[in-house]
Amino acid sequence: MQFGEVHQVTFASTYVPMGSDKAIFAVQNVNDNDQITRYQMGRYIAIWRIFGFIIVPELACEDFGYDGVIGPTYWGDKYQECRGKHQSPININVLRVKQVALPDINFVGFDDSIDDVHVSNNGHTVLIEVENEPHPRVSGGPLDGTYVFSQMHFHWGDNDTFGSEDKINHRSFPMELHMVFYKEEYKSVKQAVKHSDGLTVLAFFYELDRHKHPAYDDITSALGNVTEPHTSIVMSQPFSFLNILPLDLRRYFTYRGSLTTPPCSEVVIWLDFEQPIRLAHDQIEAFRELRSGNGKIKHNFRPIQPIGDRVVFYNVDNNYFNYNEIDDPDDATRGPNRRKKGHNDSSTLKVNLYIFLSIIITMW
Repeated sequence: MQFGEVHQVTFASTYVPMGSDKAIFAVQNVNDNDQITRYQMGRYIAIWRIFGFIIVPELACEDFGYDGVIGPTYWGDKYQECRGKHQSPININVLRVKQVALPDINFVGFDDSIDDVHVSNNGHTVLIEVENEPHPRVSGGPLDGTYVFSQMHFHWGDNDTFGSEDKINHRSFPMELHMVFYKEEYKSVKQAVKHSDGLTVLAFFYELDRHKHPAYDDITSALGNVTEPHTSIVMSQPFSFLNILPLDLRRYFTYRGSLTTPPCSEVVIWLDFEQPIRLAHDQIEAFRELRSGNGKIKHNFRPIQPIGDRVVFYNVDNNYFNYNEIDDPDDATRGPNRRKKGHNDSSTLKVNLYIFLSIIITMW
């Protein structure tokens, strides 16, 4: 379908908590018997405001972006909470995390085969939503109560050297997945964002691999049908959450933060899983073909925010080595060879590796 052609348009409502404070009406079910051009269709969408529904041109309603005068530097002019003290994303310094042994996370419905999976381009990212009931749920870990799946979406960069929102030791990953859940007792995302524990986001980083990840073939295929903003498609094959996630779901960082897009509400319990998901370059590149009202979405990540007085916790899995607080290059108050009192540095990977090699050499 090209600009200027005439098509029938049907609108469907989708709430996008991570992308905006409004409900975006996606364009769906395009036929050949209509009275509106594709250009007109792209310029007008319905949005939800506190006082009701209004119709505005698309470019006017793109009240945030990632460049220029609508970029992250200016979000706080319209959304005051974007200048809050507990914002996301953050850089996670593994030498400053606090180790904890949390209860196991319960992933309910993650291995189910889900039909009616909707893939949408909301002009900022790609959303994946499900119609099937009951929705997948999570509980346990740092969560007090059960959280219900709302949607998942992605953040990426111009190339494969950066693109994730949170960073680990200042390392950026080419892409990051956010799976958004709302607390069940609050009934909906709209009500959940009014509470400090209203949402949890399971975040997963991506790394490059020479081989394609077969579980992502259906997703990247769907992207080719939603390159234009405010378009949507239903995936042709059933979808399982567990298939697109890493094997290790025990090791993760967790902290209190915010939405990473306006209105930047500080209502999110973040869980950043340590093991990355590995995709081929072409699979990540498919996301960069998506378009907003201003052209291709080459990047859609918010810069790092100050961690402030927050503590990042690292869930300890006794089957793996633990991060340890030893010489901290970011802490200028201590000398280069001073170690923190009361910490056992033998738990770091380098020390463990050294001991292992020493034993091997001795035996040899």
